[in-house]
Amino acid sequence: MGTVFLSDLILLVGSALVLLGTVSSLLAARFGAPILLVFLLLGVLAGEAGPGQIHFSDYWATYLVGSAALAVILFDGGLRMRASTMRGALAPAVLLSTVGVLLTAGLVGLAAIPLLGLPPLESLLVGAIVASTDAAAVLFLVRAQGLRLGRRVGAVIEIESATNDPAAVFLTVALVEIIASGAANPGWALTAGLAQQMVLGAAMGVAGGFGVAFVVNRLDLPSGLHPAMVVAAAVLIYAATAMMHGSGFLAVYLAGLVLGNRPVRSIAAITSFHDTVTWLCQIVMFVMLGLLLSPQRMAQYVPPALAIAAFLLLVGRPVAVFLCLWPFRFSWREKAFISWAGLRGAVSIFLATIPMLAQLPGADVYFNVAFVVVLVSLILHGWSLVFAARRFGVALAEPLREARRFEIDLPGQSEHELVAYPVTADTLAVSSGLLPLWARLVLVVRKGQVLSPQEAGVLRAGDYAYLLAPPRRVQRLDPFFMPEERPRGEIGAGFPFAGNVKLGDVADLYGLFVRDQDRVVTIAEAFADRTDDRPLPGMRFAVGTAAIEAVTVEEGRVTQAALRFEALGEEGVSVPRRLWEQVRRRFGKGQDLGLPS
Repeated sequence: MGTVFLSDLILLVGSALVLLGTVSSLLAARFGAPILLVFLLLGVLAGEAGPGQIHFSDYWATYLVGSAALAVILFDGGLRMRASTMRGALAPAVLLSTVGVLLTAGLVGLAAIPLLGLPPLESLLVGAIVASTDAAAVLFLVRAQGLRLGRRVGAVIEIESATNDPAAVFLTVALVEIIASGAANPGWALTAGLAQQMVLGAAMGVAGGFGVAFVVNRLDLPSGLHPAMVVAAAVLIYAATAMMHGSGFLAVYLAGLVLGNRPVRSIAAITSFHDTVTWLCQIVMFVMLGLLLSPQRMAQYVPPALAIAAFLLLVGRPVAVFLCLWPFRFSWREKAFISWAGLRGAVSIFLATIPMLAQLPGADVYFNVAFVVVLVSLILHGWSLVFAARRFGVALAEPLREARRFEIDLPGQSEHELVAYPVTADTLAVSSGLLPLWARLVLVVRKGQVLSPQEAGVLRAGDYAYLLAPPRRVQRLDPFFMPEERPRGEIGAGFPFAGNVKLGDVADLYGLFVRDQDRVVTIAEAFADRTDDRPLPGMRFAVGTAAIEAVTVEEGRVTQAALRFEALGEEGVSVPRRLWEQVRRRFGKGQDLGLPS
């Protein structure tokens, strides 16, 4: 009976921790706290040093759960990444996730030699453990605060976060094996091993992604089993690749990337299910990592760990980022933000459990130093990231608006998706009465009655509209059902331009600075590049001391924008009449720019 009681107690405590973690995510989003920090602290409070008094020291179970959880989280990241957003970001992100990880680990390793008094290989192991970033937490914070990063910056951060874990995992495992075996010359072994991990991981991931898509589209499983099968397939791809000495984490990310960019049946149910499973994996993994911490043992490592954290955040990460991104024409502001966005998270603590499992001498050093570094990074970056994004001008301002969209799978159909929107009075679908040609209205629910499009006529406030659309374009329907901030076409204070005007021409007229490579880009192209081809009215980006704001968006393209001199004070600041006339003479009649004639 004692065993039964213990089992029930474990289930009670485990479910309570998951429940608390789920509820605490609301507080984290409300106050801008990093969600990872909340889960970690919850685990610490439940552990032996907190009021929970749970004695947990099973590093093998933590490694097992952490591996499966990271595999699912990385698969979900690839599943949501659109291949179009990787344009111009893949090469710099991959360089950051490989060379950048090695540079960061090497620099931190050099700093750890005098700070921790460790030999070179052991110091390099400290650097490898804290070298990877957790940019998923960064993007969560930015989006929770209503900011949208520029397309290339956001893509670099997201791709780097998914692809630098394999390099850090391999480097950590290889160094642990070398230290344990006492090998004298590890250089060639590290290089050959890294190449094998990357090649096998890439091959297994791409093949696994196509294989999962093939199976999902051809198996008629009972309702609800497709998402569960995909989660199991993700863990299977990770484990099979790892057993073949490839990078399992790289494999699952690429498998998700392939699956997410293929026409797949039940994709709405799969992504929705992955939302839930990913959250559960984050909660379980972070709480378990928090349970392992012993504040009494960590106290003696706090001073040198704080010094390592300071070196990593202020020297190691920035040097690696600036060197890796130097060939790719990123501005210094973008490089500075990407450096600051190198938030350390659960992966670093997860990697620190590997020396504990290998029973290396002084393994406590790695675990406790990693924990301090992660806590410092979460606290410092977590509450300053949004400020940094605005300060460095890498985030587009956008109204805090979202469309409520419901996705419905069509059995046996992967070319079209059925989506539903509640219709309100202040949306483009009502004010313009227009919908994209590639979206077909199939039925309308109005006051409890189901009507055909012919019976319903023009959409009205209070309706529910059901539309068929290609899965790739579903998100482009959102702007038609989002509340508008201002009447359609109204420009207000600012100087109007058509979307086909080049940034260089605008900059020359108003004496603004624009990078040479951006001078030939039109306003519409600039918005498309910065917003993953999803611009919305109200979005804006900086041009020198001014900002260009999207005013009218048609078919996913900015057709009318306004230049605003917000940095000079109030939006209504006047400009000499001769400057206005110069604009008109340069471009011809006012109609070409949307100006008054």
